[in-house]
Amino acid sequence: MPRKRSTDDGDELLVRLGMLTAQARERAELQRTQVELAIALQRGMLPPDLPTAPGLHLAVRYTPACHGLNVGGDWYDAFALPDGRVGMSIGDVQGHNIEAAAFMGQVRTALRALASVSTEPGEVLARTNELLLTLGIELFATCTFMRLDPATGVMESARAGHIPCVWATADGKSGVADDEGGPPLGVQHGATYPVTRHRLTTGGVFVLLTDGVVEGPSLNIEDGLDQVVRLAGIAAVAGLEAYALATAVIKGAESVGHEDDAAVLVVGLDGPGAHWRDAAAGGSRQRPGVQP
Repeated sequence: MPRKRSTDDGDELLVRLGMLTAQARERAELQRTQVELAIALQRGMLPPDLPTAPGLHLAVRYTPACHGLNVGGDWYDAFALPDGRVGMSIGDVQGHNIEAAAFMGQVRTALRALASVSTEPGEVLARTNELLLTLGIELFATCTFMRLDPATGVMESARAGHIPCVWATADGKSGVADDEGGPPLGVQHGATYPVTRHRLTTGGVFVLLTDGVVEGPSLNIEDGLDQVVRLAGIAAVAGLEAYALATAVIKGAESVGHEDDAAVLVVGLDGPGAHWRDAAAGGSRQRPGVQP
């Protein structure tokens, strides 16, 4: 009799283990499906190609986070505007889930639509901010929006709580653009976004990126930006292709020590550009060590 009870206990244990294993498999399959859905949603909302113009060099690299359900809402975009200029945006939505990926698509679409009717990047961001607030979604996004005239090299830029861009010139100068910004999109009614004017030089580059490239447990944002500045300076002096620089920057994101999204958009231009400079609203500012 004791032996039979032992056998019955063993059979019951096996049944329970089988049920727990089946449940674990179901949960793992559900999680895998949700991750695949979020990544597909992300990729489906990113542009399939980039605009072209004489002398214009655009390159992007993008790696989505896919650790568990840690799928975020980083994006990049570049598109032709009706007046022949090129609109560009890069940004990061709060959160790491399917909702963040879906909200990213709404933000990117709104920026594209409003850029075709607004006069400058600050107005594009301001209108997008108000539109997002009317949706009643409890998410926000940081973003940089730029408008480039390929014929002159003039770039107009506005930032909504996003990390700054990196620049480099063919004569060896490089740095972080310190243009003024406004609050993230979807946070504050009536927010304004100052516009800074840059001029992209012949052989020079601008690097737009998200914080997943330069900030994490193993790397603070200052050191991360310095790393990108060094890479951009080397690439500009060596005359490397935009895609090679974008690849080097995204590769450097491996040192941040986490599984966040990472997006990089590199902009370069051939032609009669002047030396890099900027003019913010209310006056002109010259970069230290950069000739006008």
